[in-house]
Amino acid sequence: MSRMIAIFALTTFSLLFLAGTASADATKGKEVFVKTNCNSCHGMEGKGDGPVAAALDPKPRDYTKGDFKFDANGDGKPGTDEDIALVIKNGAAAYGGSAMMMPNPTLSDADVQLLIVYIRSLKQ
Repeated sequence: MSRMIAIFALTTFSLLFLAGTASADATKGKEVFVKTNCNSCHGMEGKGDGPVAAALDPKPRDYTKGDFKFDANGDGKPGTDEDIALVIKNGAAAYGGSAMMMPNPTLSDADVQLLIVYIRSLKQ
């Protein structure tokens, strides 16, 4: 019985730790989102309603919906973390999307991952 309690306690601690880590990563991701001006098109809350969005056609992606268009890695599943990373790094035009979503080839892999965590955290 004490072994089951220990396993339960360890599992609970691990889940709380992971949730805290994801929250911290989302906070850091939001900082990258602002630093790289993603918010100018996608808006501060990721709704695709940034100050530049009104002049864009097509409109920027609304991240609160949690749906993604591109299957950048060609695995048949649009919107995987790898797809999002490829679009961030190479721009949407590389995958048939708008050239307005500019490539960001100088972003570090760590910053790209933080952006992905933040983008995913916006889904409502």
